Amino acid sequence: MASVSTAVGNRSRTTTWLLRILVVGYLLMLVAWPTGLIAKNTFEDGFGGMQRALEDPDVIHALILTVKVSVIAVAINLVFGVGMSLLLVRYDFLGKRALSALIDLPLSVSPVVVGLALVLVYNPRYGWLGEGLHERGIDIVFATPGIVMATCFVVLPLIIREVVPVLEELGDDQEQAARSLGANGAQTFWRITLPGIKWAIVYGVVLSLARSLGEFGAVKIVAGRSIGNMETATLLVQREYQNFHEDVAYSVSLLLVVASVLCLIVVAILRPSEGSHADPQKENK
Repeated sequence: MASVSTAVGNRSRTTTWLLRILVVGYLLMLVAWPTGLIAKNTFEDGFGGMQRALEDPDVIHALILTVKVSVIAVAINLVFGVGMSLLLVRYDFLGKRALSALIDLPLSVSPVVVGLALVLVYNPRYGWLGEGLHERGIDIVFATPGIVMATCFVVLPLIIREVVPVLEELGDDQEQAARSLGANGAQTFWRITLPGIKWAIVYGVVLSLARSLGEFGAVKIVAGRSIGNMETATLLVQREYQNFHEDVAYSVSLLLVVASVLCLIVVAILRPSEGSHADPQKENK
């Protein structure tokens, strides 16, 4: 029996190591190697390429616009995401499953299709709503609002899918107890619900921010050909690379990668263990 147990244990350890090697190799080929090549090409002649990129007004404008759009889109989705999460978990209504499925639509639909749909609806010349809005001095596509809308759609599920499981795990016993003691809806949310879901919100916000910084497809469609004006960092990377300004393209790409990775590192450091989600009262004590 001992020899059988030893043989099974050895096979188990061998399988574990093979799976680890497979996963690490896959990540190296898919993530680490391409990212490393970007870093290598960026600093091929020292910091010259990065310096030229940061001295270019178009690059600075693109980076500022990217940050602005990302922050606005994440703020909108934060409010909408928390509200929609509460609606899906705390209430039963007709069409609940259909609404939940629609929230996952951005994960299955190409961002290019989303951008095209926004153009069809909000184009100032022939859009269903665009013509009327344009006559009133409001432009959606080929302007910042269109880029924000496209980015909001792309990152729509990220906060919701982080908050919903935590709300389901928490249950509503403490919320009902607070309401029975006279707390109104706002007091119940701020003192009971929010402490329990705050780390899920933080993680969802960070994922949304990292995703927003790198969005290309939908933004490419709704931004049109407004070079320098409505050009985000990802669009600038494409233009500079096509114009053979590869040092600038690599530098901006690396900045986007670093920003996204830093977001994930920060939340990984700050986020407590999963078990702490379920008991906000311990944190309050």
